[in-house]
Amino acid sequence: MITMHKTFFFIVLAFAMSFSSYSEGSNLKKGIYELNRGEFQAAKALLMPLVEQQYAPAQYYMATMYKNGHGVPKDAMKALALFQKSAERNYPDAQFELALLYTEGKVVKKDLKMAYQLTRKAAKKGLAGAQFNLAVMYAEGKGVQQNNFKASRWYISAADLNFALAQYNLALLYSEGKGVEKSTELSYVWNTIASWNGYPDAETSRLIDERALTKKKILLAREKANQIYQKILEQQEIKAKISENKRFL
Repeated sequence: MITMHKTFFFIVLAFAMSFSSYSEGSNLKKGIYELNRGEFQAAKALLMPLVEQQYAPAQYYMATMYKNGHGVPKDAMKALALFQKSAERNYPDAQFELALLYTEGKVVKKDLKMAYQLTRKAAKKGLAGAQFNLAVMYAEGKGVQQNNFKASRWYISAADLNFALAQYNLALLYSEGKGVEKSTELSYVWNTIASWNGYPDAETSRLIDERALTKKKILLAREKANQIYQKILEQQEIKAKISENKRFL
């Protein structure tokens, strides 16, 4: 009988925790909706109780409100404190935002090593912007030892997430043979994809690549670019559905 009571208590507790998590996610979703449509007071009313419960996503969004002065007096230090709390709870958007603050060095003392560490954490969680910035850090040796190969790997990761500037920079690496084997064809492929995503300089670079390729290679490269791009779009659609299901749980 003791075991049964313990089991029943565990089930009730698990249900309560699940319900609480659902409630937090639901209010967060409503808060973000209000924030995006400019109803800042409504957003604040929904987010603040979640912040008091130490809910990392709410801490992040409330930090952005303090950073931009949306519905609250603009306060860089309050924003920083909330970004830090959210980052400590491993929320990737907060880790990335905090990394940018350490890179800029205005609100906090400039610390490129700390910026690198935070950017890497966010990048490993699949944040495309963080992956791009991490690639730049490796490429330029900022906060970490310069390494073209590692830069190329992170550019590829961000490019596969359809980050246009990463696609353009990856094309440049293929054009110059930095961190990857030199290939005008692959430079053409990624410049083409970046141009499809609206990055303006990519079209110019694509035309330069085209002059160095035969008509047959151009056709093959276009076909490859289309295959890669379609795969990227399919993966984005799948991830968007998964994210929508999980983000607010």
